[in-house]
Order: sequence, then structure tokens, then C-alpha cells
Amino acid sequence: MRFSPSNSAFIALPLVLLFPCFATAQGATDDAYTSPSTTAKTLKAVEVNGVKPASPPFDPNIPAAVETISAAQLHDLNIVNAEDSLKYMPAMGIRKRFIGDENATFAVRGTGNSQSSRGLVYLDGLLLSDFSNNAFSTPPRWSMVFTDHLARVDVLYGAYSALYPGNAIGATVLMTTRMPDKLELSAQTQLFTQHVDNDGVDGNYGGSRNSVTLGDRVGKLSFLVGFAHLQSNGQPLVFATQNLSGTAASTAVPVTGALTDVGPNGQPRTTVGINSEGQEATSQDQANLKLTYDFTPDLRGGLDIGYWSQDLSHRTESYLRDASGQTVLAGTVAIDGQQYVIPAGFFAPSTRRSENYLYGISLGTHRESGWNVQAQASYFDRDKSQDRSASSALTNDGPGQITLGDGSRWRTFDLRSSYRPDQIDAGSHWVSMGYHYDGYALVNNTFALGQWIDGHADASISATGGSTQTQAIYLQDAWQLSARWQLTYGARYEQWRAFDGFISKTNGATTSYAALLPRKEKHLSPKASLAFQLDDAWLLRLSGARAYRFPTVGELFQGSFSGLSLVNNNPYLKPENDLSRELSAEWTTARGLTRFSLYRSDTRDTLFNQTDYSVFPTVTNVQNVGLVRTRGAEVSYQGQGVLFDRLDLTANGAYTQATTVSDPQNPTAEGKQFYRVPRWRANVIGTWHSSESTSLTLAGRYSSRQYNTLNHSDINPDTFGGVSDFLTWDTSFNWTVNAHWNVGVGVDNLTNRRYYVYYPYPSRTIYVKAEVHL
Repeated sequence: MRFSPSNSAFIALPLVLLFPCFATAQGATDDAYTSPSTTAKTLKAVEVNGVKPASPPFDPNIPAAVETISAAQLHDLNIVNAEDSLKYMPAMGIRKRFIGDENATFAVRGTGNSQSSRGLVYLDGLLLSDFSNNAFSTPPRWSMVFTDHLARVDVLYGAYSALYPGNAIGATVLMTTRMPDKLELSAQTQLFTQHVDNDGVDGNYGGSRNSVTLGDRVGKLSFLVGFAHLQSNGQPLVFATQNLSGTAASTAVPVTGALTDVGPNGQPRTTVGINSEGQEATSQDQANLKLTYDFTPDLRGGLDIGYWSQDLSHRTESYLRDASGQTVLAGTVAIDGQQYVIPAGFFAPSTRRSENYLYGISLGTHRESGWNVQAQASYFDRDKSQDRSASSALTNDGPGQITLGDGSRWRTFDLRSSYRPDQIDAGSHWVSMGYHYDGYALVNNTFALGQWIDGHADASISATGGSTQTQAIYLQDAWQLSARWQLTYGARYEQWRAFDGFISKTNGATTSYAALLPRKEKHLSPKASLAFQLDDAWLLRLSGARAYRFPTVGELFQGSFSGLSLVNNNPYLKPENDLSRELSAEWTTARGLTRFSLYRSDTRDTLFNQTDYSVFPTVTNVQNVGLVRTRGAEVSYQGQGVLFDRLDLTANGAYTQATTVSDPQNPTAEGKQFYRVPRWRANVIGTWHSSESTSLTLAGRYSSRQYNTLNHSDINPDTFGGVSDFLTWDTSFNWTVNAHWNVGVGVDNLTNRRYYVYYPYPSRTIYVKAEVHL
């Protein structure tokens, strides 16, 4: 981390602001303090037993809609990976193609699932979001979350709080780990399987996850450690297709096995096999250690270490057979009398090996009132990232290439303080302030290989890399104007820069190299929210916020070479500039909580990969879209003992109109629903506790039609490459046999709905699990 004199002044302000925290040492309790800010009370405490877990891991003055799911609720669902905890949240969709998918992103409200940098994910205050790019390939690092250790998951909608950066335009996900208060040892095994019968595939795909957990509290020290192994064979994802040929075959080799259908663009096509990402088979190992130590009743330190590794194979298959029944992998072939050319690399296999580490350390106070302070630092290291691919499917271990992402990483540091008054009454102020730093570095080097499976890197082919850095200070005040009125206002000031960007490409003896221009931006993001407690049951809140989402390394440092000249790059990308508003009403009863929200956001300069038709020749790269306007309505309900004492119900629905208002580079997109944002989403979970030891859950998820293109040229949704509407039903049964044993069975996609979100999504999947607690 490098500091200039201006940077030093930038840090000095929050240090001065934090000084009172160290001067106050009265009124302490042993309540847990969890990041990213102090636990607190809202306008008026209204208890709803079991609806929301106590002690939320965020400032309850957060001026935004919040949804929560507890560990008890997660236990009743089919949960394997951490992102599964979000799949029934209001207005959210999880892009999870199969169990163990490392590229699981989420969509929320007007944010599509390819916009991975428009969402924040924290685990106990440690940032898991990968802002090295804004793409499917840079999802949050869910693999650092040990699902068995989750106490709760909270989702904060929108960038209405000064405590979080502009990446919260979509949503902020806060995952909280439970800590043991006595010795515990547990183990869990889960088995899952599905049968797939579509697009020429007819087979079973499944796997297992096995985990063990050990935890205890010994005096002032608490620890929790877990190990897990996941083995998963996902269903085939990508199919080798070619447009239907109009050329009569002459000397081509006649083959059989090809399939014919209509592509997403409405054109007939031929499918000849499984290629590219193909069928992914993954083996993953995970380890997690969390320590906390109470130095005093007020002061707690913490240490987190996470590890995840993966061996992944992209398996391919040709459907084509010649007259003797031999598999045809390449060449000129005749299908139904028409000529097709199958490239040598069409069915080339590939592999990936990854090792990631996460380190975190924290120190903070957790007084019930008065000043609190916390410092927290984290480091994520992509220690090994190796993608190997063959040049051809015709040889077993012939030439290929390897892309190394080793050394890509990010670092964060947060210094936070808050003041909580002894009593919340008219005129009281609840103040939060702090300093934030993050730095991202991305490096990718591609080399030739003589033997693609395990050969050593030879000549360089290309390289790209760069870094970004953000520093911010923020201040937020929750001002209790009267017994029923509260004004929460604040601002976040951010300094962002991008530097050390480069691109190189080697062609024979010639190497082209370009150092990309550094960039700097400074922005102030004001926030405000006015809340009115109508009575003990009703709360109304109106919020507004400005937020900026800065370009990532991958978006900025792009381009390709034409001869020795760099083309298709855009080093002048603007940050996304979002203005959001939300009006919410919350109704609390003895059995549940209902929320209704209206929201609107106007996002200028949305960063998106598209084709610029305003120039000739056209250019396809990451560009700024002029204006995307999102308007929507959302209703959510969580209740216990609904209709019957043993029935718990969660239900939500959202309507979102996300319209591309202005896009000068691609005018055909104007007036159309934005990429991968459905108009309608709805979810429901009903859990029947038939006894103290058994529960039966039925859950449903609905999404209306989405589009895979900005101009809606994908007119056929129900095929590979399209995006379907879908309604799926999931069910699970859990039985606590005794104090030590728990077993369960479950089914996802109970009706075996076939649907696509570009890729074919899982068919009916059956789960079996067993847990033992000693």
C-alpha cells in the first residue's frame, strides 16, 4: 500500500473522528460485536418472536429494506453451497448452473446476473466480492463460507447507507458465523443426483459433500474450525452448434447423430455434441478457522483463515458417428446431405486448478452504549489459478495453452466507529463514521504448451493486468427528531484510481505491448432517509441516495492488437452514476412482518459489454450505456404460526421494469427491458412442523421471461442460449432423531421443469443428508 501526502491527510480525518472511542470506557456489556457496524435498536423495538434473529450484524439504522434468513430456516431447505441461502430472497435470482458452480452470481431488482460488481458480499465483515472484473467469471467467493457455520444471512437492498460503497447499487449480503459457547463436534454428509434427458443427453449426474466441524469456548477464547470436501458432476452446459447449412455435401464424410432445432435467434441450427465448458466435473476442498478472544469484557479480537481448492474438468463429447460407428471429432462432414466443417478444436477439452486463501484480522469494542470502534483487515490471495486447454481433440496430450492467474488478489482495511446513546429519545443522535481502503490486482498470462495436460509453460502468447485502489471516508447520523420521526443522513467520499494497466501479445518473433493510461476519480455520495413510526405496528420510510460504481480492472484494461496498434480499448470509461429512491411500509403483527416497497433508480453510464453501431467498423467492448431506469414494486412476508400454530410461511413477489432509456452506441436497445432482468419474480416457502422433531417444507420459485441481448434479438427462450420463464417447486423433510442425529431428504425442481438461463439448468435433483452431533 502506497501513501502520498494527500493520502495521509485522507486517513487523518477518520483517525481524529475515532479518538473519542478510546476515551470512553463506561457502561460495557458482553454483547457480541459483529461487523460491519455496531448492533443497535431502531425507532421503536417491536418484538416478533422468531421472525428475525436478534442482534443483526449491521447498524439497524440502515435506511433500506432488509431481509433476513436464520440458521433454523436454512436447516429446513436444500442447502449445499452458501449462495443457496439467497435463492428465495425477494427480487433476487441466483445464477447457479449446478451444485459446486464456482461462477454463481446473483441478480437483484434492476441488476442482471452478469453485473457481479453491483453487489457486495461480506462474511463477518470480510469482503468476499471479487471486483477484479464485472462478469460471470468474478462472482463473490462463496467458497470461503462454511455453510454449516452460518447463523444468519441478511440482505440490504440498494446503496442507501453511507457505510457501504457504490457497489451496493444492487444489494449487500451480510453472512454471519455463529460461535460456540461449549464443546461441539459434528459431521454431515449430503448426497445428490439428477437425471438429465435433453439436447442429446441422457444420463445421471450428481455427487456428494462431506464436512466436519469442531468448536469450543475455553475461557476468553472461542474457536470454530471446519473441513469439507465436495465432489460434483454437473449436467452438460454448452452444446456444439452450427447454423443449418445450405451447402450440398460432395466429398464430405457422411455422419449420423446430429440434432436439429431452432436457436435463440429463431434460426434453424444443428447440434453436433457437447463442447467449450461442456460437462463440468469438480472436486473441491474447503477449510475454515475462526478464532475470537475477549481481551476485556469490552474488547474482542478475531482471526479468520479460509482455504479452498478445486480440480475441474471440462468434458466434451461429439455426437457424430461415421459409417463404421467411430466418433468423428473434426473435419468436413455431411449431415442429411448438407456440408459442415467441424474445426479441430471444436471438442477440445480443458481443465482448471485453483487454490485460494482468505485471511482476516479484527479488533474492536462492543459496548451497549457510548462509543465503539473496530479495525478490520483482510487479504484474499488467488495463490494458484491455472486454466489448461487443448488445441485439438484429435490427440490425447498434444499442444495447447495455459492461462495463469496466480498472484491476482485483493486487500481491504476498515476503521469504523459508532456512537450509541444510552436512550433513544427525541434529539438523540446515533453516529457512524469510518475509513475504508481496498486494492485489487489482476494478472493473467497465457503461454503455449507442448503437452496440454501437464506440460510446462513455453512461449508467451499474451498477458494482461492492472490494479485499482479505493479510499473512502464516511459519516452517517441517525437523528431522532421526535418519538415517531427519525432522520438518517450521511455521505461517503471516495477517491479511486486505476494504474499499472498493460496488455501484450506475442505473434511469432513479434511482441506487441501497450501500457494503459492510469485513471483517477473523486466523488461524494450523499444519502438521506426519513422514517415515521405510525404506531406500534406500522413503520413508513422514504430513502434516497447517490452512488458511484467504479470500473474494475477487467473493464478498464481491455483491448486487442491490430498489428502493433492497440484497438477496441476504452481507458476513459466513466463510473456508473446511480440515483435511487425507495418508499417502504412495514407492518408488524404478533405472527409476522409484512413489507411493501416502491423503488426507482436512474443509472447513468451503466458499464456493459456491447457492440457500438455508431462507428464503422463496429466495435464490441465494455462501454457506458447512457441511462437505464429501474422502477418496481416489492412485497414480502415472513411469519410463524400462520393459520396453524405449526405452519411457518415466507412469501414475496416483485415487479421490476428496467428500461434502457438511452444508448447512443446501440439505439436498438432503447425502450427495451435490460439484460437478464425479468419483469416478475416470486418465491414462497411453507414449513409444517408436524412435531417437535420433524418438519416438511414446500418452496417455489418463479421468474418471468428474460433476455440475453440488449435489443431482444433472442426471440426463442426455451432452448440452449435462450432464457426461459420458469416455475420450480422444491421440497424437503427433516427429522431430528435424537439429540445426536438428524436426517433429511429433499427434492429440487420437483416437477422436472426444463428451463434455460442460457445454459440448461438442473433437472429434478434428489438430496439425502445425515448429521451427527457429539
